Amino acid sequence: MLEGEIEVHGGKNSVLKALPASLLFAGPVGFDNVPRIEDVFRMNELLTELGAKVSKKGKRLFEVDPRTLKGTSLKKELAKSIRVSVVLAGPLLARAKRAAFPHPGGDVIGKRPIDIFLEGWRAFGAKIRANKEGYEISAKKIKGADFTFRQPSVTATETLMLTAVLAKGRTILRNAALEPEIPALAEFLNSSGAAIKGAGTPTMEIVGTDGRLLRAKKPFRIIPDRIDAGSFLILGALLGKKIKIKNCEPKHLETPIAVLESCGAKIKRGPNWLSVSRPRHLKSRDLKTKEYPGFATDLQAPYTVLMTQAGGQSLIHETVFEGRLNYIEELNKMGASITPCDPHRILVFGPTPLKGREIAAPDIRAGLAFLMAALCAKGESRIKNVYQIDRGYEKIEERLAKIGAEIKRI
Repeated sequence: MLEGEIEVHGGKNSVLKALPASLLFAGPVGFDNVPRIEDVFRMNELLTELGAKVSKKGKRLFEVDPRTLKGTSLKKELAKSIRVSVVLAGPLLARAKRAAFPHPGGDVIGKRPIDIFLEGWRAFGAKIRANKEGYEISAKKIKGADFTFRQPSVTATETLMLTAVLAKGRTILRNAALEPEIPALAEFLNSSGAAIKGAGTPTMEIVGTDGRLLRAKKPFRIIPDRIDAGSFLILGALLGKKIKIKNCEPKHLETPIAVLESCGAKIKRGPNWLSVSRPRHLKSRDLKTKEYPGFATDLQAPYTVLMTQAGGQSLIHETVFEGRLNYIEELNKMGASITPCDPHRILVFGPTPLKGREIAAPDIRAGLAFLMAALCAKGESRIKNVYQIDRGYEKIEERLAKIGAEIKRI
């Protein structure tokens, strides 16, 4: 059983949209509470390749100076290593009226469609050329648009919001995503000279500055990582004698809390902390992933591990990413009893004892799920390809060791 305190770091999904926003500024922009994860390092490399100056000012404080920006093309191999690199195209188009980027990469959870971004940029008046290398987008003038997302997309919402900030005229984004990273970013942009209303609601309004660059009055403090915190909540329900999760935002986790409490987990909350303990009898509960404020797809794999140890049968329905259930074969090899129904649904039967084995992390979230499975398995496990886990979780082995996990990096 695990016991003690574990700290949540700055949000991966927040910082990876905030760093590209620095290209909308006339001078240096500071970012505080930055997580030291591989995806952040790759984003900083992309900004450096474009000519921006990225400086480390403290353990978690970075500064980006876009005044030396000279490029508008994303380096192919580097951009394909981090799918969120497409966000950079929005600010580049807004500032330099041009951007070029490769075809988006895909991994085991499936390729993310690019068409919604292209439709949005066309609405702003951009011309788009596709070739074997990727896409080139350009515009003599970025004009405000009235654009409706066919389905909510957090990354597309943020990217088109960043495009609209420097546009001429008013932009309306309808059926926008609601994730808390969006209003956090909008609030910072507004404090720097932008005019954004409705961030965090389905309808956003942005009055563009007509090319006038923003000026930061203070560093942007990255909000706590709700997926980090949610992962530790599930870990606590699985193996926690009592785990206190520090520096989190409980109001961003209302749905995961409700689901875990229905499974029997004992959860207490404070203004910036949560505590969780495993119940004596862990109950099975069906789950359907959904965009915020629903149960995040990024927590689906850890939850599936939890259900392998719960009593009864649970149906897990993945609605966001096709291919995100490909990890279940490895869990079955560890002793789980999981039956696929179709590409989007699985049945989990529990509780089943798990046994240690050698496994490879296929992606960030399944990698952490394998780590959780290894912690509750009998015997020793070795997890390979830990770069995937490092993309989203900072020094995970050190943090887990502090609450009693027998884990080390080799």
